[in-house]
Amino acid sequence: MKTTLSLLFAAAFSLSSMPAHAVKWDLSTMTCKQFLESGEDNIAVVLTWMDGWYKGDEDNAIIDTEVFIDNAKKFGAYCGKNPTVSVVTAADEILGK
Repeated sequence: MKTTLSLLFAAAFSLSSMPAHAVKWDLSTMTCKQFLESGEDNIAVVLTWMDGWYKGDEDNAIIDTEVFIDNAKKFGAYCGKNPTVSVVTAADEILGK
């Protein structure tokens, strides 16, 4: 679990490189296990998308890195314990309002 948290923490700050080819992800069918095994770049993209999605229109275009990292750690811990759950379900549990 410590490795998962470390990976998520590192991924949160490694947004500089994007995948070289276009990929479509259906996050409603992606499991937590698939998410955790998808690589740092993909993890960073999904975490960033979730951060924006759950903020909705209510927040300004601000990324609070402390909150982002805290949520990433919670998400990683949840996914580590629930590998068969979809990432959307996990996000609802962790970030849902």
